[in-house]
Amino acid sequence: MSNISIDELAGEITLAVKKYTEDVSAAIEKSIDSTAKSMVTELKNDSPKDTGKYAKGWTSKKDTSGGSYKRVVHNKEKPGLVHLLEFGHAKVNGGRVDGRAHLRPAYDHHAGKLEKVIKDIIKNGG
Repeated sequence: MSNISIDELAGEITLAVKKYTEDVSAAIEKSIDSTAKSMVTELKNDSPKDTGKYAKGWTSKKDTSGGSYKRVVHNKEKPGLVHLLEFGHAKVNGGRVDGRAHLRPAYDHHAGKLEKVIKDIIKNGG
């Protein structure tokens, strides 16, 4: 540890906090990317498959709007089908098709893990 004067202390504290913040931010972004990738893989495996186009359509995209870092997991091939398959829908000639939950279970599984990982990252400083 080096010796610094009292006048330089505020600057050194600012640099240390900035370094901590950068390290934590980078580690959180990496964890978010990894979690989104895992969620996409799980959705591709667990989604209903008729032709396979729906299941193959899962992807994620980066969203940094509003000063925050997010990954949005979505189905680029059949976006309108997600709600119908997840919750079910009415048939044309009466009756209902039961829903097959696949998006919510994947989200719940991965979001819970990500929350714990982020807490650990903040606690350990990156």
